[in-house]
Amino acid sequence: MTGSPIDIILFAPLAPIFSVLLFWFFQLLFIEYQKYLLSSIETKHEPLCRFTNFLGILFQTICHALGYTVTKSGISQFYISVDYGKVSPKKEKKGLFEWLANVFLFVGPFFIPPFLLFLCLYFLLDEGLSFAAQTQYTFSENLILFGTNLQQFSNAFFSFLATIDLLHPSHLGFFLLLIVLGLGIRPSYIEETKKEKVNMFYDLRNIRYNVLHKPLYIFVLFLFCYILSYVTVLFQMNFYVAVFSLFGWLSVIAITSLFIAQLLLHLIKITDTFEGYAVIMPYLTLIISYVLTRVFFFFFPNPYTTSISLLIMILSTCGITLLLMQMKTNIFKSEFIMKSRKKKQKDGKDGPRRSLRKRTN
Repeated sequence: MTGSPIDIILFAPLAPIFSVLLFWFFQLLFIEYQKYLLSSIETKHEPLCRFTNFLGILFQTICHALGYTVTKSGISQFYISVDYGKVSPKKEKKGLFEWLANVFLFVGPFFIPPFLLFLCLYFLLDEGLSFAAQTQYTFSENLILFGTNLQQFSNAFFSFLATIDLLHPSHLGFFLLLIVLGLGIRPSYIEETKKEKVNMFYDLRNIRYNVLHKPLYIFVLFLFCYILSYVTVLFQMNFYVAVFSLFGWLSVIAITSLFIAQLLLHLIKITDTFEGYAVIMPYLTLIISYVLTRVFFFFFPNPYTTSISLLIMILSTCGITLLLMQMKTNIFKSEFIMKSRKKKQKDGKDGPRRSLRKRTN
């Protein structure tokens, strides 16, 4: 083991912590953009928006209940509705236990939904769920190891998504769950009174208050992380970086889930501008193009059947959507051409006049 003792003792434990915070911030940005998309389609798709709101409150309420369970406070009341959720503890505990319950409430929704997807991936992925070996324990090496673990998982995860078989029940179920949970990874603070504005900054203010209100607990948490890092160095293990790498994996899953859900929301937003049967054409194209492609490859097998089918489905859907948008922009185009002429006015002067002549093409 090489490296400066000061680096190993003071700075090395911070590398994976900063990395997780960075990915968590990206996740916050995706969540905030999704709130904007949902608000833009709310007037025409209120049931969908209420469903996503229910999912967000459901995950947050479950996290709060989990916090009371972990702190052994117990649960005396569990209530949830479309726009409100409440969990009451059986035993009122203060201090550290109350702080931990609030941590589960504010931070839990960012990681609990992707953890459910991670459990599914555990049975679907053949590789990518292992951690790289560690030989150095400096700040740079911890940062590199975190990146290596993230790269290994991301390669396996995105390779699976690029070759996912939508005609396979487990793959289709995972993909639908990916979209549904992506729509529900939208934590917001729960109160009996309706908040005028609940956004990323509101969530951050609550988290900041929970941090600054009890700075001693944050100090204890960082001290625990440092001790865990020293134990890892002492026994020549990679356990410390591996724990934070797992949180990094969950952030990658959450960001991917949010991205795919936002693509669907963008499609809904675009089709809202269509009229008649054109509204459902992109969605029919999604299904029909994929099924026809898979039928074709059933008779003409190819090692890249699933990837090509996904690519054709995406391209055909984008193509038909762009075509419908182009037709929509030209729908009011007149078949007559305006031609300027002169009109005799009452004072004897000529003025501009327009007449129509039919287009020749």
